[in-house]
Amino acid sequence: MAPIPPLLTGGGRACYLGVSVNGYEVNFGMGQIILERAHLNPSNTALTFKEQSTDYAAFAERIRRVANVLRGKGISRGDRVGLISHNHPSFLEVLYACSCLGAIFVPLNFRLASAEVAFIAKDAGVKVIFADDNCLPLIEAERAQLACTDFIATQTASDNWQPYDGLVENAEPLQTVEHMQADDVALIMYTSGTTGLPKGAMLTHGNVFWNALNVAFMGLRMRGATLTCAPLFHIGGLNVTTHISLSFGVEVVLHESFEAGAVLADIERYKVSTMFGAPTMFLMMAQHDNFAAADLSSIISFNVGSAPVPLSLLEVYHGRGIQMEQGYGLTETSPYVSVLGAEFALSKLGSAGNGLSFTSIRIVDEANQPVAIGERGEICIKGPNVMRGYWNRPDATAAAIDKEGWFHSGDIGYFDEDGFLFICDRLKDMIISGGENIFPIEVESVILTHAAVSEVAVIGIPDDKWGEAVLAIIVPRDGASVTDDEILDHCRPQIAKYKLPRAITIRSEPLPLSGAGKVLKRKLRTPYWEGVR
Repeated sequence: MAPIPPLLTGGGRACYLGVSVNGYEVNFGMGQIILERAHLNPSNTALTFKEQSTDYAAFAERIRRVANVLRGKGISRGDRVGLISHNHPSFLEVLYACSCLGAIFVPLNFRLASAEVAFIAKDAGVKVIFADDNCLPLIEAERAQLACTDFIATQTASDNWQPYDGLVENAEPLQTVEHMQADDVALIMYTSGTTGLPKGAMLTHGNVFWNALNVAFMGLRMRGATLTCAPLFHIGGLNVTTHISLSFGVEVVLHESFEAGAVLADIERYKVSTMFGAPTMFLMMAQHDNFAAADLSSIISFNVGSAPVPLSLLEVYHGRGIQMEQGYGLTETSPYVSVLGAEFALSKLGSAGNGLSFTSIRIVDEANQPVAIGERGEICIKGPNVMRGYWNRPDATAAAIDKEGWFHSGDIGYFDEDGFLFICDRLKDMIISGGENIFPIEVESVILTHAAVSEVAVIGIPDDKWGEAVLAIIVPRDGASVTDDEILDHCRPQIAKYKLPRAITIRSEPLPLSGAGKVLKRKLRTPYWEGVR
């Protein structure tokens, strides 16, 4: 008799959309769902990394072995496990192993400064941390501040770091996995905070499940393989195609990082059908010498997020017969909120698309009341894909999710007469540069600690390559002077490289203020954005 698939408990009889049927319930665990896929399709290819392929049976065994390693380290339900790494199979193995134990996975952004990484690890209460060779220095710089009991190197071990492969190879596969309810936390993904400190969005196993179901009900077809080159620590890199593809039994061709030529080559080699990326990535691919000759006939659609796609870029890919599915989402929504189908890419240029089957969107005014069609207001989202809240931040959770369960995105938008969502501003002044979210207050807080700076305003300005670039407008203290290089040298040790200003303006006159004393950033931005689509 075949073993009962781990997705189901209590027998093996079916459940419908998570609703108990005859007393049987779905195990919503992210890892448990992958183990179920391995039960159904053991010989199918699950992962390909650096030309080495792993089938679902071997992938599932690795997950079970990693889970037993973690159990041996004292990890159990509710414990937090951190990982900081470029894209690598170990990222997914540790993520799914945590799920099998009921532990909570905390992915860390390898682009952060060491102090930022340490803050997140301490805030989340990470017990065991994994790191690749590039990220070991980030952890070592703050190691004395961390309360981790174990440090595991996914590549090169040392006296201070345990060897990942050695631990896994010597472990027995975990035999019994935990039953995860929809409301159990799977991930804590940290987002940049408007107060200068990042907040950990608690994403549940149910959030991830319903995000996948939203994709399934969009009719998004996958075949062959998906290619992942966006960082897995981002919700887009993990949850737009990667986890969903593995859940559906579709091969994931995993790249350590994005390199346009390598992406074009592997699309052809592995007959890739889908890929998620920011517009900047697709622009770099289109500008690559091999773009015209690359065989892209296997592509069903490219999934684009993080920023609107310019008309010129849409036209380039349409010229190759390639559809681009544009989406709007946030870390807090797991991430899908709306999708602009390829058939509307030109007729609804600039739109974020339509809502999804299991997620509702509304636009509200300052009194939290819905506004009329065409009227601008804050975009709010409600549905089973919306996060449980912010880790250890009940105040921030209450501010973001109202009493009716609507998540307030901080983005300003409107619906047109056809029901298409348009995003036209950001309440929080967030800058999106190359797909990375940058909150000005984080950069401003650092610059203001320079002895020569009196005032500073950080804004996003147009950039042909990155979409937006960070501009710092600085007013020196009376009698003081400061150079661009001095500001950058001051910032580098304290904030991630991608947050550094790409341009700096020194001005003598004070920054423009509103009647309430707030800097009028709209006034500062206007000269740079006039005439820009």
